[in-house]
Amino acid sequence: MALFQVQGIQKRFGARVVLENISLSIEAGTVHGIMGPNGAGKTTCFHVLTGHHAPDAGHIHFDGQDITGLKPHIIARLGVSRSFQLMNLFDDAVVIENVMLALPAFRAIGSSPFRATFGDARLTKAALAVLDQVGLADRAWHKSKDLSYGERRALEIAVALAAEPRILFLDEPTAGLGAKGTQALAQLIRQLRRQYTICLIEHDMRFLFELADRISVIHWGQVIAEGTPAALQANKWVARSALGAVA
Repeated sequence: MALFQVQGIQKRFGARVVLENISLSIEAGTVHGIMGPNGAGKTTCFHVLTGHHAPDAGHIHFDGQDITGLKPHIIARLGVSRSFQLMNLFDDAVVIENVMLALPAFRAIGSSPFRATFGDARLTKAALAVLDQVGLADRAWHKSKDLSYGERRALEIAVALAAEPRILFLDEPTAGLGAKGTQALAQLIRQLRRQYTICLIEHDMRFLFELADRISVIHWGQVIAEGTPAALQANKWVARSALGAVA
């Protein structure tokens, strides 16, 4: 059984149908890519899969459990974490604070004084371990707003990892990155895939074709093609589009 299974998802906003009969199967330990033109419904799909929008029809299963319509914080606690197209960081906090706030152990403390929490060596150690995963341990005590754009992208991923997920959803992780930053991110994802199942939306097709085990193509709110990067090279829709040169 797939780790994350999506069957017949539909979503509309008023009279506008955004997703129609979306089905996906994400196997444990793989990188699954989602691609398609602007306005195809990719980000809305992510919002539905992670609980930010409830589907109008269909079912979502994570590790055999039906999570359809559950709230985002409940889905996150089950082991599903995500990043967003627009970064959502506490700029005036230091780097380690952003990560520590997302740790399950931090949330469990509840009403304990904030300052006392940051004096807890166990939480500091846990947050530093997450930062080390993304190459930011040496920047732990810098202000988040002082990081480079690429480092901020890595910090956003660290915040998602702090929730201790089993599957990580990344929405346009290369957005705004130059060639060097994209290469660094590709290397980071290669490292993270050893521990996490990853699903990512990506506009950089070369990046996606090099990293993904399988790719789903979404257009007009539907999955119109799916397969390995090699299989999509022969797909007629891909061949007729601007993606053909990359494939």
